[in-house]
Amino acid sequence: MTNLPAGRLSRVRRTSHGGRVRLPVPPGLATPLGCDAVGLPARHGFRLLSHLTRPGCVFADADLWWWIVPSQSDLGLPWPSPARYVTGAYVPATHPRLIHSPEGTAPYTPPIPLYLMVCRLAGTAPVWSSASWRRP
Repeated sequence: MTNLPAGRLSRVRRTSHGGRVRLPVPPGLATPLGCDAVGLPARHGFRLLSHLTRPGCVFADADLWWWIVPSQSDLGLPWPSPARYVTGAYVPATHPRLIHSPEGTAPYTPPIPLYLMVCRLAGTAPVWSSASWRRP
């Protein structure tokens, strides 16, 4: 199911950020691009995880699975419902725990393959917008 040793599911420490918790990147993983997160209903989690070739850190709570993506992975990509995109990896979750850790040295799930899978799940066509690639 995951590539974490038994008994090594990570717990998240509470932080004060508008009632949200920050998903912690495991020690030893570099985050040079910053971190955001994409939340998806838990009922889709295993299917998405099994179809991604290089999933990064994935956290789960009762309702949502959270995928760590590089900061600003929402530029030019309108993530369709049921996805929830959050900046800074501050998520509205009560007890998220790390359920998948990447094989490499970065915590990121590549956002484009994840976005395409979410679009397919939502039954919508991907929408690309070059106008929003530059933030002021």
